[in-house]
Order: sequence, then C-alpha cells, then structure tokens
Amino acid sequence: MDNIKRVILKLSGEALAKKEGGYNDELIENIANQVKTIVNKGTDVGVVIGGGNYWRGRSNDNIDRTKADQIGMLATIMNCIYVSEIFRSQGLKTNILTPFECGSMTKLFSKDRANKYFEKGMVVFFAGGTGHPYFSTDTGIVLRAIELDADAILLAKAIDGIYDSDPKLNPEAKKYDTISINEVVEKKLGVIDMTASVMCMENKMPLMVFGLEEENSIVNALSGKFNGTVVTVD
Repeated sequence: MDNIKRVILKLSGEALAKKEGGYNDELIENIANQVKTIVNKGTDVGVVIGGGNYWRGRSNDNIDRTKADQIGMLATIMNCIYVSEIFRSQGLKTNILTPFECGSMTKLFSKDRANKYFEKGMVVFFAGGTGHPYFSTDTGIVLRAIELDADAILLAKAIDGIYDSDPKLNPEAKKYDTISINEVVEKKLGVIDMTASVMCMENKMPLMVFGLEEENSIVNALSGKFNGTVVTVD
C-alpha cells in the first residue's frame, strides 16, 4: 500500500451521529483535521457517507423499494452537505458531486469535474450513491474509486478491522491483518456487499478497513502505522 496518491474514504452516517440525535461535531472535526493532514501531504481525498442515521429503507416494507432507495440517496446528500461544512470550518476546501441534478446545492458528477477539484486541493464528497435504486453506498464508493483511479478505499468502521466472526459475540474471534477479497466473499464476512466485492475483484481495488474511533486512524492508514485489515486483490 505504498505510494498512495488518491483515496476514497467511506464514513458511516450512523457513526457520525449522537445517540441522542444530531451530529457529533467533535468527531467530525477530528476526521476533518485528519483529512487535512493527508491532503497537506499531497494525497487526494474523496468522501462517501452513508445515510443510515436518517434512513434505512431496506427495513421498511410499507413503501416501494425504488422510493425507499431514493430517500436513502437524499439522506447521503444531507450528510455530505453537513460534513463538508464542518470540514470547511477546519480550513479545508470542499465540493459535493451528485449523479443527478440537485439544484444549486451540489454539482453534477463527472470524472473531469472531480479531477479538476482534486487538482485544486479540494476534498470531494460523492453524495447520492450511484443515482439508481437497488445499489448500496458500498457499490457507489467502489464505482467512484474505479472511475477516478483511486489507489485504495478506506473503510472507517465501528470495529478495528475484519474478524472471522463477530467479536461482540465471540471473544475468541480472530482478526485478520490481511485477507484477499476472494476470501471475504467465500467466507461471507460482509465487509461490503456482493456487487461491490465483485467490482473490487474485477478492477483490483484494494480496501483498508479500520476503526473510526481509534486515535488518528485515518492518518495511520496512510503512514505505516495501520492497525486494521488490508483487503488484497492480487
């Protein structure tokens, strides 16, 4: 994982929220300052945020799946608008791209536009998923990473890597330092969904999975102090 010049960071919407509601500004400011450190060292950073703090449409059987997924897309846009503003308050330049028109709140995604923003030292938020129902934010992040020739995807999770079983349920669970994407799929470890996993395999897009709450975890992922799990694609 040497010579990483561009990464796409995936954050959980639920992880950014307070238990009592609203956003955890202190956590988001910490993330912003870690990203600022990375950007200042010359690495391009794109960000994808899930919408689970607002909406988990797949658990709702009362409305059409397409409409539920559209609500989820809008939830990711709300998260990106909020988090990008916190990033700006910490001295970062940001822009938000979506796969569909969203008034003046975002810009329409294109590879050329994203690269132009990266060249200007901006953190680019990719909101709205793929723009289509039946695709998760996992698929959205892998798609953007492939399109933009990222060197790796950084998955900030609630746990500090990938285990062979749920460490909350099994105290003897084994943590992997490295594991292939093929093994992840074969063992059904659920790191990312199946569509996204196949895309990583076919396009050789590696993943770095780590705990968001670990001190300087995002910086550590790119500085040789990584404590999570590297998902290889060779």
